[in-house]
Amino acid sequence: MEAESEPYVRLATMRQLHQAVADLNTARSLADTLQSVVDGIVEGLGYELACVNLVRPEGDLVIAAFAGNAAAEALITGRVGSRDSWNRRLSMGEAWGSLRFIPHTEGWVLLDDDVPQWHTEGPEPRFEDEWHPLDRLYAPMYASAGGGDLLGVISVDRPRNGRRPGAWGREALQMYASQAAIAISNARLRSNMQRALVRLEREQQALRASEESFRQAFEYAPSGMAIAEMGGDQQGRLLRTNDALCRLLGRPASVMRRYSFADLVHPEDIGTLLRTSAEGGRAELRLSRRDGTYLWVSLRNSVVADTADGPRFLLTHVEDIEERKRHELNLAHRASHDALTGLPNSAELKSRLSARVCERPHSSPAATAIEALDAAYGDVESSLTHGYRADGYEGEAIPGGGPFDHHVHTVAPDPEHDDGTKGLAVLFCDLDGFKSINDRFGHHTGDAVLIEVARRLSTCVRDGDTVARLGGDEFVVLADGLGAADAADLAVRLRNAIIPPIRVDGRAVRVGASFGIGWAECGMTVEEVLRSADQRMYVEKRSRSKVHRRAG
Repeated sequence: MEAESEPYVRLATMRQLHQAVADLNTARSLADTLQSVVDGIVEGLGYELACVNLVRPEGDLVIAAFAGNAAAEALITGRVGSRDSWNRRLSMGEAWGSLRFIPHTEGWVLLDDDVPQWHTEGPEPRFEDEWHPLDRLYAPMYASAGGGDLLGVISVDRPRNGRRPGAWGREALQMYASQAAIAISNARLRSNMQRALVRLEREQQALRASEESFRQAFEYAPSGMAIAEMGGDQQGRLLRTNDALCRLLGRPASVMRRYSFADLVHPEDIGTLLRTSAEGGRAELRLSRRDGTYLWVSLRNSVVADTADGPRFLLTHVEDIEERKRHELNLAHRASHDALTGLPNSAELKSRLSARVCERPHSSPAATAIEALDAAYGDVESSLTHGYRADGYEGEAIPGGGPFDHHVHTVAPDPEHDDGTKGLAVLFCDLDGFKSINDRFGHHTGDAVLIEVARRLSTCVRDGDTVARLGGDEFVVLADGLGAADAADLAVRLRNAIIPPIRVDGRAVRVGASFGIGWAECGMTVEEVLRSADQRMYVEKRSRSKVHRRAG
């Protein structure tokens, strides 16, 4: 089963990868982009050394950027390795997806080839997965995700943890290499487009030749390109689109000229489009296709002058980022959900709880009446125009509360006197007899039991309630809008759902469940809320006889 800390490690890695990829898109030139690629690996992916070997027009590869060691950078930057030698390296060793790993036991034959290399001596590895100074790891970069022409090869060395990267590290490096290839291709494309635009402006005598150069660069660009009007009654109307953009959105050029990007953007992204600056602006948003579906794209805008004093046009570069967005969502889900059951994990549970409780206890009767009305009728305007913080304060709200405090405090019902108060119930569940199942039948059976228990719990709650797995055989249910009696009834329903036999590999096993009911309340921390429910669960567990808790 997954270690408790792994989701946090994955989330941290995803954030570092996100930042490194974002830095690639801020580089202004090809040289800056190449340096950003190696800097991102050293700063964000956990390697001490990295270099980019870029394919030259004649086919050989030159070391175009290096990071991690100034002496090594001065020694080998600009040196060239033959394409044959690189083809040999990329066919040796072990294939880790699109990566190529050559262990030192095989790589010694490469010491005398013409590929520039730099390494330090070191001791023999003590562990099977320990990194050796002569180990080599390469990440090829291709012109398109499907393979395409080789753009270059990223070479990394000396992981900071001293070990060969695991599955998560390999996946991160593969994703980064894919994004780096896109960034390098785009940098080259932008460079070509900028040169064409400069010629259009400065070389009046060669205007016709410059226009043809621009047309070819525009029409045959591998990603979508569009020219739109700026100013006037037709602001934003598409004047010209290339074949790549037409294929991307499934519309012919004649139809595209009827629209502006504002007509094609997803309704939820119209604000993003309007906030994007026309002067070199960039945005990620969704555009509609002919079949009614939406596609995630990255828009990069540049302003072009038609003549010295003539109207200005907007040149827009449209890049398909659907696959990257889907991968990001998948990574975010994996970082916040339990790998075995698919339920929200401990980090996600605490995040949802922290969004409901603030640091101040709920004590003001006047505030109670106002907040009750807001909760009943819905403060739509405030929710749209005010930014809320997870600690319960909004905007410049006065710490003592007042007419500008729009946070609806979470309160707890009195379990002794049911006065109709509804609150956020926190049901802490611990399985009874689960350890004996693991011991008798093995972890495979135990995992199957946990998956089935997770399914049964999920089917017993309402849409909007949360069922999370803390780890081991502990689960937590968050159910809002319940009174004390409602929460007790829910605990009984959940326990009754768990008790029936669970069949695993033709064998019927049973587990019981002990529930502790706590309440989230403003003034409590998330840890205090969970600790309260946990303590009540143990009180309930001790109060029940062993006969009622037996399972197996």
